[in-house]
Amino acid sequence: MRGAGLVAIAASIGNLLQGWDNATIAGAVLYIKKEFSLESNPTMEGLIVAMSLIGATIITTFAGTVSDWLGRRSVLIVSSVLYSISALVMFWSPNVYILLLARLLDGFGIGLALTIVPVYISEIAPSETRGKLNTLPQLSGSGGMFLSYCMVFGMSLMDNPSWRLMLAVLFIPSIFYVVLTIFYLPESPRWLVSKGRMLEAKQVLQELRGKEDVS
Repeated sequence: MRGAGLVAIAASIGNLLQGWDNATIAGAVLYIKKEFSLESNPTMEGLIVAMSLIGATIITTFAGTVSDWLGRRSVLIVSSVLYSISALVMFWSPNVYILLLARLLDGFGIGLALTIVPVYISEIAPSETRGKLNTLPQLSGSGGMFLSYCMVFGMSLMDNPSWRLMLAVLFIPSIFYVVLTIFYLPESPRWLVSKGRMLEAKQVLQELRGKEDVS
């Protein structure tokens, strides 16, 4: 039976990816500006770094409303797919404008995860562990930053460090997150109740709590 703890850990991978991306771009931008000759264009350099935050800011303004309509799980699936697509586009980017677009898509994924993961965990967690489980997004984000800094440091020691590879590594945990959101994470029982889907909500709660009586 799936416990709320394991489901919360799986959901918080979305925040790990956010921390991973924030740290990776900090190192990769040093090599990006060399390839695209941005040494004399600090505005474009800053925009490359900030574009994911711009995307996240835009998407968070209506992420909650969308999740009320589509469901928490559906929004997390979209977030994971955006992470994956953006990693591939960043790897391919033939010019700085495609890179900006990829960073924007990445920001959309970040904004959805940062907004919905805490809500989702709150709605699947028992009241006695809700506060504890809601520390996971912050812990995952910090852990993602640490792992990414280690990766960037290791790659920077190579003879020819590749910023494309640095950014593309995000695809590996992202595709894992896609699999988890589609095949493992249940829908929020609270959202199911809000839509009148009482039987489905009961079944999810029985799985999360590991008991039959969830009245």
